Amino acid sequence: MNRLKQAVQANGGKTLLGAAVYFYDPIFLEVCAHLGYQAIWIEMEHGHITFAEAADLCRMAAGTGMLTMLRISDVRRENVLKGAECGPDILDVPMIETPEQMRSLREYARFAPAGSRGFFSVSRALRYSIPSSAVAQQQSINNDLCLMAQIESRAGLDRVDELAAVPDVDLFIGPADLAASLGLPSQTSHPDVQAAAARIVKAARDNNKCIATACAPDEFALWLGLGVDLLYCANDISCLKQAAGDWLNNAREILDHGAGN
Repeated sequence: MNRLKQAVQANGGKTLLGAAVYFYDPIFLEVCAHLGYQAIWIEMEHGHITFAEAADLCRMAAGTGMLTMLRISDVRRENVLKGAECGPDILDVPMIETPEQMRSLREYARFAPAGSRGFFSVSRALRYSIPSSAVAQQQSINNDLCLMAQIESRAGLDRVDELAAVPDVDLFIGPADLAASLGLPSQTSHPDVQAAAARIVKAARDNNKCIATACAPDEFALWLGLGVDLLYCANDISCLKQAAGDWLNNAREILDHGAGN
C-alpha cells in the first residue's frame, strides 16, 4: 500500500487537505504545517524549484509529518530518476494521455524486478542505505512511493478508462487545463468540466485508484462531494495575493472614508 493510501486510511477515509509551493519558501511550508495542512505539493513543472531545493523541501515536510508530492515536468528517465531520489511520497507527472506514458513513469520509478530504476544506493529516498541494505530499501520504496498521472486534456479524458486500468499509477485531475482543452478556458465550474471530472473519478474508483486534484475555494464543495482522496486547496502565491490584497483594500477603504481628517 503506497503512502498516499496509508495516509487516507489513517485519516479515517476522509479527504486529505494540502497546499502547494510554487517557489522555494521553507517559511510557507512550515506555516502550512502549523496550520494543519496534511500535504505539500512541490511544483517543478511551471515553477523554478531545482531538484536540490525540492529535496530540501521534502526533507522539511517529512519533519512535520506532511505528505510530499513532487510534480516533475514529464516522464523522461532523467526527470523521473531525479524526482524519485528527492524522496517524495508522491511523484506526479502532468499531461498524461497514453498508457505508454504511465508505463514509462512506472518503469523508471520502480526498482527491479518491478522496473528499471537505476541502482543508486545512497540517495535520500533510500535513507542513504541506513540501517538496512540498499536492496531492502529499494523494495520498500517500490511499495511505498505513490505514482500519479495527471488527466487534464481531452485526449486523456477520451482514454480515461484505459489509463485508469494501468496498474500501480494513481490519478490526478487538472481542472484548469482540462477546461481549456475542452474549449472552456477558466470555466472549471462549467457542467461539461464537472461531468468530465466525475467521469475521471469514477474510472479511478472502478480500478481501486486514489484520486487527487486542486481547485479554488468556490469549488471545494464539488470536489469534496466527489470524495477525492487529496485536495490541494491553497498555494503560496494565492495566499500572498489574497492577504496582501485584502489588507490593501482595507487600508484604502479607511482612506476613502476620510480617516485621520
